[in-house]
Amino acid sequence: MTRQRPYPSDLSDARWELVEPARTAWRAERRGKGLDIGRPPQHDLRRIIDAILYVDRTGIPWRYLPHDFAPWETVYGYFAAWQKDGVFHQLNGILRQLVRQAEGRNAEPSACVLDAQSVKTSANVPASGQGIDAGKKIAGRKRHLGVDTLGLLLAVWVTAASVSGIHLLSRIATSNPQVRKAWTDTGYRTKAIDHGARLGIDVEAVRRDPSAKGFKVIPRRWVVERTFGWLMHHRRLARDYETHPHRSEAMIRIAMIDLISRRLTRESTLNWRYA
Repeated sequence: MTRQRPYPSDLSDARWELVEPARTAWRAERRGKGLDIGRPPQHDLRRIIDAILYVDRTGIPWRYLPHDFAPWETVYGYFAAWQKDGVFHQLNGILRQLVRQAEGRNAEPSACVLDAQSVKTSANVPASGQGIDAGKKIAGRKRHLGVDTLGLLLAVWVTAASVSGIHLLSRIATSNPQVRKAWTDTGYRTKAIDHGARLGIDVEAVRRDPSAKGFKVIPRRWVVERTFGWLMHHRRLARDYETHPHRSEAMIRIAMIDLISRRLTRESTLNWRYA
């Protein structure tokens, strides 16, 4: 079937130019030992990425991919391979550096903001990988996010909703060793401060003014809360549909790649409610 019109989630030519080098380099490394073994590539990488973005943006199951894409088994195979090989993590880092430089910042951040989001899960998520967020009374999983001061993703860790996110700092310290300051909400408290001190990161808990009534923007913390809002443009993230936590982390990275690439090319990100 030949598709007549592009989907709103498809990569533009400008966005493809941003992500193509990483994908082509990956394919060159994998030739003869992974996908496309012993034969010329059968599928256009750009169309594979378009299919993954379609799933992430619309929230459909893999098996429901429109037939003008490659077979869903093929698309999921590439998704799984790119997640395993760290391609989404690498590309997110490259695009984040480009945005920071375009904003007149250093390519690598020295500060971050941490927060978590508890979400319900679908029926295919094993009960052993779920928990209950005692504060928010939500049974499911928790997404721990670390972002820079522009709200761009530094690290993500998906756990059972009952798990504390202090070890997200370890991931940030490993991938972004120049980070020396972190802001969190009061839920992280002493353990996060002590853990940050061991990593050489000064952790500060930002408290909400107890006298404030109604909605109030909380300094520093609003940055990561806005990032969660950005991610919700992708319906696959409205609930956790992934069987494995590392696949959930990959879906979050894909959403950020979508958002950051649009930011670099100055393309609008339509809310799915109106798309």
